[in-house]
Amino acid sequence: MGFLSGLQEYLKENYNTSAFDQACESKAPWEFHLHGHQIIRAEIQKNLVYDLKIKSNGTKGSVLSKTDVKFLYPLEISEKVRPLLATDAKVKKAALEPIIQPALRHHIKNKSLFPLMKERKVVFFTLLEGEVIKGLITGFSRYEITCSLKGGLPVSILRHAVYGARDKKGRSFLKSFQGTRRDWEKSSLYVPQ
Repeated sequence: MGFLSGLQEYLKENYNTSAFDQACESKAPWEFHLHGHQIIRAEIQKNLVYDLKIKSNGTKGSVLSKTDVKFLYPLEISEKVRPLLATDAKVKKAALEPIIQPALRHHIKNKSLFPLMKERKVVFFTLLEGEVIKGLITGFSRYEITCSLKGGLPVSILRHAVYGARDKKGRSFLKSFQGTRRDWEKSSLYVPQ
């Protein structure tokens, strides 16, 4: 069993960070894509354990469950991000519900994400309701994966909303596939023992 050079240090520094904290600290509105094909624009007032206290369109404040959020980005870049979002018609037609139980989600191992990020590989993330987000992974934590879309636009994808992740050749990076393929062992970052 070997290891990925730099992975443990990266996780120690970044694994408990959150895009929700960043959004809250910005004191600016963000655009949230929610399950049920809803889009809201809101400012996060407080990042709670399972929920977000938000303020939108002049309302005093409401609570949004984090499991309702698929992805988010600063509102100021919304007009540039939206045209870059594609749709997988088959996945959209399946009308998949949010997966609340962590054990049933479509997991991507940190061992898979780290080399993809460091080697700047383009990844296509398909979400449960069919959205396809194409970009370079710029960071990841326990709950999110942040991608840089064309033009360097940052979008944070909630890991619980992921249906699939693949490269340009169609190779899957889901745990269910990588458990036997172990592509991270082919990375230049891999140190055999």
